Amino acid sequence: MNTILLVDDDKQLCAMLAEYLYEEGFSCDLCHSGTEALNRALQSPYEALVLDVMLPGINGFDLLRKLRQQTEVPVIMLTARGEETDSIVGLEIGADDYLSKPCNPRVLAARLRAVLRRTGGERATSSEQLNQGALTLYPMARKVMLGAVEIELTSAEFNILEQLLREAGQVVDKERLSQKGLGRKWMPYDRSVDMHISSLRKKLAATGDSSPRIHTLRGSGYLYAIPVEKG
Repeated sequence: MNTILLVDDDKQLCAMLAEYLYEEGFSCDLCHSGTEALNRALQSPYEALVLDVMLPGINGFDLLRKLRQQTEVPVIMLTARGEETDSIVGLEIGADDYLSKPCNPRVLAARLRAVLRRTGGERATSSEQLNQGALTLYPMARKVMLGAVEIELTSAEFNILEQLLREAGQVVDKERLSQKGLGRKWMPYDRSVDMHISSLRKKLAATGDSSPRIHTLRGSGYLYAIPVEKG
């Protein structure tokens, strides 16, 4: 069974979600404070975390920031219903996906399976590489190199970048990026893909290489530009 860490100060909700997820094939450890959750997440090899925003001790955002300094374990955040800002902030600082509370346990199980499928590198062969200029993506190893610098990406960011590279030079619509990157259908006004693209741009630019790589085509989607060789 995949082992998941559920982090929420609502003990009744945690117990209910854990019971349902167990029937769906997940083993769940429960945690009710941010400080305890951070220690456990860094000490134990969890396949994924389900993380509430509002927590005693360290809140969900600060906990995620600290986690991302040391691990890329997939994280699904639970946000208050109607609080779009929480969802955007979570995605910007490294969450892979989010659900509004109260969440449907069946939907949560589906999102977890999607995250775990994406981190498994199902389609990749051990020797496969995707290259565009100085950028190299290794699907099986789930590693991205820009020149000699390794770029640390979340699971969702990695999968979106992989899809863009597989279709480099072509427009990839948000529906396909959402399906391949997040494991779910894209819905109008859903900004998840946009937030992950924004984060990707920042991380690629942080190496000092300011070359424009991911282009926005309004109303169509995104395109990874094939570098023009100088000769």
